[in-house]
Amino acid sequence: MAVAAAIDVERVLYPGSYVDLAPSFVWPLVTYVDIDRRAGQFFGDQIGVQELLVEHGVGPNSHSVRFISADYTDLLDLDEGEFDLLISLYAGFVSEACTRHLRIGGTLLVNPSHGDAAMASIDPRYQLQAVVTSRSGVCTVDTRNLDTYLVPKRDIEVTRESLHASGRGVGYTKTPFSYLFERVT
Repeated sequence: MAVAAAIDVERVLYPGSYVDLAPSFVWPLVTYVDIDRRAGQFFGDQIGVQELLVEHGVGPNSHSVRFISADYTDLLDLDEGEFDLLISLYAGFVSEACTRHLRIGGTLLVNPSHGDAAMASIDPRYQLQAVVTSRSGVCTVDTRNLDTYLVPKRDIEVTRESLHASGRGVGYTKTPFSYLFERVT
C-alpha cells in the first residue's frame, strides 16, 4: 500500500510472477507473465482468482487480471510504453527484457534479489527514485539519502557482464526491502 500511495499507477506488468496475485489487491489493471505451468493453472482458474480478490477487499470484477503464459525474456505481444509500473521480484533480470514495455516516467519496483536492482542501478534508462523499507511489517517509501544506497560492501565494479556471470545481486552496505527506479529515457 505504501508504494501505491507514493506513485501514480494504473497499468502494471509483473514478469516472473508465478502465483503472486498481490499487485491486483492494489492496482486495477495487472498483466502477469510466467512460463511455469502452475502459474498458468492458477491464473486459468478465473473464478478462483476473483474469489481471492474479493477476499482481499477488491470489488467483484472491478480489477482486470491478465495472464500471459510465456518466458518474459522472449518478445511479448505487448505495446512499448504500455505500463506505468514494472515489477521485478525474485525473477532475474526483468528490467533488461521488459523495460521497453514501461513508459518513460514509469516506475520499476525491484528487490535486491537476483541482481536486477544492481542492473537497474547501472542502466542509464533508470534513476533511483526511492527505497521501500520494512520495519515490523510496515512498509515505508523513503526518498531521503538515496546516495547512501547501492554502495557495494566490497570495492567492485558492477557491470552487466559481472551480474550475468554471478546471477545474483550485489552485497550493499544498506539494503532496503525494495527499490523504486524511474524510467528516464
